[in-house]
Amino acid sequence: MVKREYPIVTVTPKAEASLRKGHPWVYGEEIISVFGELINGELCDVLTKKGAYLGTGFISLESKIRVRIISNNANETFTPAFWERRLKYAVEYRRTVMGEDFSNCRLVFGEADGLPGLTIDRFSDILVSQVLSFGMDKIKGMIYETLVRILRDMGETINGVYERNDVAIRELEGLTQYKGWYEAIPHPDETVTEITENKIKYSVDFENGQKTGFFLDQKYNRLAIQKIAKGKRVLDCFTHTGSFAMNAAIGGAEHVTAVDISQTAVDMARHNAQVNNLDDRMDFIATDVFDLLPELDKKGGKPYDFIILDPPAFTKSRKTVNNAEKGYKEINYRAMKLLPRGGYLATCSCSHFMKSELFEKMLVSAAADAGVQLKQIEVRRQCCDHPILWNVPETDYLKFYIFQVV
Repeated sequence: MVKREYPIVTVTPKAEASLRKGHPWVYGEEIISVFGELINGELCDVLTKKGAYLGTGFISLESKIRVRIISNNANETFTPAFWERRLKYAVEYRRTVMGEDFSNCRLVFGEADGLPGLTIDRFSDILVSQVLSFGMDKIKGMIYETLVRILRDMGETINGVYERNDVAIRELEGLTQYKGWYEAIPHPDETVTEITENKIKYSVDFENGQKTGFFLDQKYNRLAIQKIAKGKRVLDCFTHTGSFAMNAAIGGAEHVTAVDISQTAVDMARHNAQVNNLDDRMDFIATDVFDLLPELDKKGGKPYDFIILDPPAFTKSRKTVNNAEKGYKEINYRAMKLLPRGGYLATCSCSHFMKSELFEKMLVSAAADAGVQLKQIEVRRQCCDHPILWNVPETDYLKFYIFQVV
């Protein structure tokens, strides 16, 4: 065992049990005692009450998550070589599972890759990063430069790293909000790039778009939509940049209506449709889906035979799950009522806190109230570049269902 030079925290039996099962977080209330000076963003060793080693992790003095474990190997030394191995492992995994889609994927998915609080998406030759932990923020420059070197050594073209650290959760870590280029790596001036996914071209505004600019986690779920859209009249709700809508159109839909409350999103969706020569079979509406669905119901008739519901996360905490369930039920109930017998419904939730069991219970209730039955076609999760680590439930968040409504 290497000589330990880090401060030590001892933890409760509850925390010990969680860490031994592989969960990487220690909460502030789970710390019993501290030996040595804890410095924000530095490393500490985590021990049991009896002194057994449990792991080493980043200290975050202002966060409820006080320590984020990065290794449970007592012989590990956390040199740049350690971080290079972690990054290579993450990149090689994506190159294997994504195949020809490696150029547009999530390269780093936080705790699932042993890189807590770090997200890095690749949009062709641009990397877009979001850092949500104090420790990772302190070494981000080394991480970015190492990752770019790894990719370039593979023959991949990378022309810049853009930081989307403009999220409020950073303040819980004592970090400031900002966005902009990582200036130590040369970069272009423009902050819009083009990608191709499922044979569809998209303009990605990684400076102003939601999250990192584009939702890569639905990649193969969109492809599943493409496969069953032929001849359908499709309503795509919460369309964002038009991704589900265009997959339906390229799949041969008779007509697609794309809806989003954001005029900016609708404008981008329309632009993307024009670039792909799909706009002749599509129209775009900037309105609130919660208003639109009841209005369509009042008008009567069955104008659509395929409805897609891809809402933003209605809940980001356990406290608001009940209200979120009501929101999910409202839109699913309305969609089920609008569809004709034999119509199709794709519906999803991107909130970790809306568990599968609760979401499915909601769907059963909505179907009962709408007087329909749901014939399951597919149940899917997030794309494999957002891997689910079974010992870290927080990595499992996206639920996606396709039904025929009968």
